Amino acid sequence: MSSHRHHHQDHRDHHGSSGSGGHTADIDWDALAPVLESGAEMHRPLSAQAAAWVREQLPARDVRRVFDIGSGPGVLTCLLAEAFPEAEVVAVDATPQLLDRALTRAARNGLGERVRVHVAEAPGGLDELGTADLIWAGNSVHHMGDQRAAMEVFAGRLRPGGLLAVLEGGLQARHLPRDIGIGRPGLEARIDAASSIWFEEMRAALPGYKAEVEHWPALLAAAGLTDARSRSFLLDIPAPLTAAQREQLVSAFSWLRSVVEGRLDGDDLAVLDRLLDPDDEQGFMHRADPFLLAARTVHTARSEIGR
Repeated sequence: MSSHRHHHQDHRDHHGSSGSGGHTADIDWDALAPVLESGAEMHRPLSAQAAAWVREQLPARDVRRVFDIGSGPGVLTCLLAEAFPEAEVVAVDATPQLLDRALTRAARNGLGERVRVHVAEAPGGLDELGTADLIWAGNSVHHMGDQRAAMEVFAGRLRPGGLLAVLEGGLQARHLPRDIGIGRPGLEARIDAASSIWFEEMRAALPGYKAEVEHWPALLAAAGLTDARSRSFLLDIPAPLTAAQREQLVSAFSWLRSVVEGRLDGDDLAVLDRLLDPDDEQGFMHRADPFLLAARTVHTARSEIGR
């Protein structure tokens, strides 16, 4: 299981996440993969901060093996390989097309000898991988029906003294002013509310779904891990966005348009359609005010050395 489909904390950055979700048979990966990769690249500054923080908690020379759960096209995989230069990094994802991109990126960055891939739906497909000093799960646990059980599986794959890092939660991202001059002010807040309903329906439909209080430090502790820590990282890309960043925004909101269909009133949908229209002067491709401001939270805990 991996993370392309949806972020609980930011429904819009669906395409800005790092991996691929479950139930993906109907997805055109050849078309979607470059969109996912460009979105992950846009979030790279935030991911680099998070990787550096994780490195502070583990002596790099002692890290020989890293798993990136829900790796997608490998942007974060390569950051982890750079942060831990002695480690083999295994990108784990359910979608071979995305893992092909991860391998291509690793080779392009001179990391090809240390990055390998494993096609699997986590957490159940990790048995043959063995253990790791660091397991990174970025926006992937919320695609697993039983999140508590998933944490236990990951904890069981850690070597003594190893670290589990889970990226979940944060703040709702913002891309537009509250009042954009068309429609009622507060469009993004209403989109958040509508997509939150979709998210709960998505979670409830997952195999083995169990409702869970998403207090991640407590879940880490329940999995037998210690020294739980949390830290949030900011992504601040002010207006004006580049053409490529605008295209990424259009892609993300286009997906979101399908999510909020039937959950957002007609006037708001009409405004959203104008924002997505490449020929509309009020659209994303022409407005001067779109930006990206997001915060992501990483939670870590470690396996006891003497276990």
